[in-house]
Amino acid sequence: MRSWTDTLRFAFQPVVNLTTGGVAGLEILARPESGDILAEARRDPELDGELAVSAVRAAARRETLLPLHVNVFAGTLADLGGLTPLHDAVRQAGRLPWEVTIDVGPPYTHVPQQALLDAVGSVRGQGFRISADGVGDGDVPLRLLTDLGPDLVKLDASLLARPAAVRAMRTLCEELGALLSVEGVETELQCASAVAAGAQLAQGELFAPPSRLPAADVYVPPRSPGALALPRSGPSVREFVRPAALLPATASAGQVRALLTGSPEVSGVLLVDAHGVPLRSVHRSRFLLSMSGRYGHALYADRPAAKLGDPPRTVGVDATAWEVLDVVAVGARDRTSDDVAVVDRYGRCVGVVRLADLVRALAESRIEEAAGLNPLTRLPGSDAITSEVDRRIADGRAFALSWLDVDHFKQVNDGAGFAAGDELIRSVGRALQRAAAGSMRVGHIGGDDFLVLTDPERLDPLAGSVLEVPWSAGGRRVTLSLATVLCPPGSVVDHREAAAALAPLKQAAKALHGASWVLGQAGLPGHEVLRGSRAAPAPAGCAPAEPGLG
Repeated sequence: MRSWTDTLRFAFQPVVNLTTGGVAGLEILARPESGDILAEARRDPELDGELAVSAVRAAARRETLLPLHVNVFAGTLADLGGLTPLHDAVRQAGRLPWEVTIDVGPPYTHVPQQALLDAVGSVRGQGFRISADGVGDGDVPLRLLTDLGPDLVKLDASLLARPAAVRAMRTLCEELGALLSVEGVETELQCASAVAAGAQLAQGELFAPPSRLPAADVYVPPRSPGALALPRSGPSVREFVRPAALLPATASAGQVRALLTGSPEVSGVLLVDAHGVPLRSVHRSRFLLSMSGRYGHALYADRPAAKLGDPPRTVGVDATAWEVLDVVAVGARDRTSDDVAVVDRYGRCVGVVRLADLVRALAESRIEEAAGLNPLTRLPGSDAITSEVDRRIADGRAFALSWLDVDHFKQVNDGAGFAAGDELIRSVGRALQRAAAGSMRVGHIGGDDFLVLTDPERLDPLAGSVLEVPWSAGGRRVTLSLATVLCPPGSVVDHREAAAALAPLKQAAKALHGASWVLGQAGLPGHEVLRGSRAAPAPAGCAPAEPGLG
């Protein structure tokens, strides 16, 4: 009689590091040739445990040294109270438990939560890592997820259509000390969404399909400058574009050699199609080394130069220098000196940039940025905020510009001393930095004045992070005032108009008592009082602190 093991095979799918482009691990997937053994394993914990053991043994037969991901149902862990046979199988395969991640999958409904938590503690004690699988498309309760404290959280790719949820999960993972992965990635657009939302790992058909042989090489699309991601500050790549040495994709190695030897200043050649789209990149040193070797000229001179080239590295003409460094950092280290092709919206090459030029310029910009930081809070000044405001206006993006300061700060300094006043300013700056996420930018423009630029939907968390805090300085209660101007697309032409629209809102906020918040919209009269009262009692900066505040 045939056993279920006779009709079961295993496939391996890479888990890809989105930052390095390398393979971070292999998930082992059961592939029955007949029947539905996975449905049986969901009902039979003993069978599910045997499947996990078989998966590890299958990986051992393939002699892969990559970390492994083994699937186990949540009910199996809760029922068995641990996976001792799996631990033994890992040791027998010559692997270490911390090289294996147990992907705990749904369903979680009707699984005794305490039993599950106890079992997770047991396998973690054996050295295994824990992944919460199927999040976003499964039934794992959020409270249980936090109690599990997984090392990795795997999201279903369908959640990428809700980027706010993915970003929220990234924040939760940071609190838990976990990595965030996205499963089922099939398109480059989904990959870009995963990167923009902060995922560190991913897997899916885009990178490599499940296969019987473990794959060490995967396809990772280059990061598209500006696609779905928010604009990054820094010099524009346009500042560094050099003329490109172009030859048709059909050029021979002899033609490339003639160009390079006749033009010592050329560091590489791009082979392009009839439309000017780069197809291959030929690096000067590597190419000439191949040609100068024994029989090199005889072997390659009349052959297509493309055979001695590499896939081109490209960035859009609107990219920043930092985004170019992202492209350079991905891939083989021996290609860090390669020219990066700059392409227009149609993919046509308009020139190249060199790493040395970028590093020099970025080092200078960092020095300039450091000089512009406020020495008290180490936050940038108004220039960093206003330049970002102008960038958003040019992109036609809605934004909210807020001004924040301490009420009656001079009286705080006079009554509590400048040291207490400085510590208060530092504390407010730290609170703003903690609240800053994604597109939010915080600047300290001097004294007790701060500027905050953010998306309109981020206003409530911003206000809560600073206005709901019981501030004090030297035992004296302190309140803050916040003024915000909403700037829909087309409402202002530059940062000066935005600042002018904010000025009367600042005065309105200062006229209120207590922690205050005034909201207005550029181009429209009036404003809305969201916090604070119009009464005018004694200055808040002089009132003694209540017990427990500080």
